[in-house]
Amino acid sequence: MYGKAAISILFLLLLLLIFYSLSSIGTGGDLRSYFFPLRSSSTPFCLINPPPLRVFMYDLPRRFNVGMLNRRSQHQTPVTAQTWPPWPNNSGLKRQHSVEYWMMASLLYQADDATEAVRVSDPGMADAFFVPFFSSLSFNTHGHNMTDPQTRFDHQLQIDLLKLLGESEYWKRSGGRDHVFPLTHPNAFRFLRSELNSSIQIVVDFGRYPKTMSNLSKDVVAPYVHVVDSFVNDYPPDPFESRTTLLFFRGRTFRKDEGIVRVRLAKILAGYDDVHYERSVATGENIKLSTQGMRSSKFCLHPAGDTPSSCRLFDAIVSHCVPVIVSDQIELPFEDELDYNQFSLFFSFKEALEPGYMVDKLRKFPKGKWVEMWTQLKNVSQHFEFQYPPKKEDAVNMLWRQVKHKLPGVNLAAHRSQRLKVPDWWRRRR
Repeated sequence: MYGKAAISILFLLLLLLIFYSLSSIGTGGDLRSYFFPLRSSSTPFCLINPPPLRVFMYDLPRRFNVGMLNRRSQHQTPVTAQTWPPWPNNSGLKRQHSVEYWMMASLLYQADDATEAVRVSDPGMADAFFVPFFSSLSFNTHGHNMTDPQTRFDHQLQIDLLKLLGESEYWKRSGGRDHVFPLTHPNAFRFLRSELNSSIQIVVDFGRYPKTMSNLSKDVVAPYVHVVDSFVNDYPPDPFESRTTLLFFRGRTFRKDEGIVRVRLAKILAGYDDVHYERSVATGENIKLSTQGMRSSKFCLHPAGDTPSSCRLFDAIVSHCVPVIVSDQIELPFEDELDYNQFSLFFSFKEALEPGYMVDKLRKFPKGKWVEMWTQLKNVSQHFEFQYPPKKEDAVNMLWRQVKHKLPGVNLAAHRSQRLKVPDWWRRRR
């Protein structure tokens, strides 16, 4: 008797609970919240905002970094957010290799949650270690060519830096594997680059390096810093028709290695009224002319240079000119997050050098598809902006996220190297 009464009471309570839950749903409640009180109905099980990468940045004398921007200054105390100098407006093409400057700046700026990486003062708390040596600027500053006697200053900086790092217990602990070096100029750190083989290198491509030195498994591909101004007011009624040039290229045509394709393209693309292919050098005036040309063109040609990539690709992206990439060995930044096929076209060397083939394809390219690509370029261009203060999803934050992606493999290699008695034993198996 008592058992039946208890069951009846429980049944009534259950009905009341269901009734109350349904009425709550009607007024914006969520039945799931009664059974999963710690989970919001709009929050997935995974973390929406993962914690930022914790980075320890070495305090180096200014001669290793910003001291090269003002060589008259004798100050050698490490730079701070308060003493951070702006990037000079008259730097010319040095700007395209300035990734090192913007990455360092992002670690000095700690004002809000817009950054993917935060600087920590305790190296024991760090996920990664940033070495703020401006290796690209050092190459561009100390000597005008590879044989200039002034290059001895660049060499000495590399020697001094490696000596300093060799005294760090954290460098020795991982063999430098969790240390990050921006090396975007192909000749950056050229004297002692082999000493950085195990470290995370920020590069623009792998054109001049063997895979034992730089490779996708541990290194990060960065964009060049664009030298043309970003097109911020690109809102024409008909973007396709407003761009009257079919294909645009302006730059050096005599290059080394894969860049020899530029000379052959000059001959193949000659004589077309809607194609602009011009030889020029990068001066302030010519950069302005290139800006105008890209903004008035539907497609911008990006042939390989001395290495598989060049700054021209990223100038085209921020100009919302659909890139036409002719480079068989190019690697692209952020490709695990961005699908370049949505806003770029690719031609092999063989296709591009076939007379009439590329121009015919571009002339027949559907207007609607082009507008989709142009719209996508406007959406993704934020990911190729380097700026201070940094902004969410800009280039430097994308780079730090890429570094974070590399760390599991880096840590695996570091941990295994510490306990293996016979290094790389598996490579010896038949």
